[in-house]
Amino acid sequence: MKRTASAHWTGSLEDGKGNLTTKSSVLDKTNYSFKSRFEDGKGTNPEELIAAAHAGCFTMAVSHALGEAGYEATALDTDCAIDFQDKTIKESHLNLKAKVKNIEKDAFDKIVNGAKENCPVSRALNADITLEYTLNA
Repeated sequence: MKRTASAHWTGSLEDGKGNLTTKSSVLDKTNYSFKSRFEDGKGTNPEELIAAAHAGCFTMAVSHALGEAGYEATALDTDCAIDFQDKTIKESHLNLKAKVKNIEKDAFDKIVNGAKENCPVSRALNADITLEYTLNA
């Protein structure tokens, strides 16, 4: 399986602009720029997209592991914050709020920590990956 996306850019780094498109067309000439990446401009940026990818991948990995263990989540909500410093992604911090009936804390701990270590996006990142979570709060 291969997934594809493309980027188009015109102009200099600081004054230029670009757009991103995915084969699925979920992103369809979605704007990005220096301002949307390093300031507060309109559009997306690579780090935001990595955060979305990591949150989505991790959440699906938790759901899968829960199912393998005989559980089903009522809700899994994950936020992800990417720490980008000195031209490097230093950390990806996942924060999961989960609602899962009839699961013991030890079993849940094992599932979420396994998902943190083994989801494909976690495995692709060369960064510290941290995790906080709450269960049935």
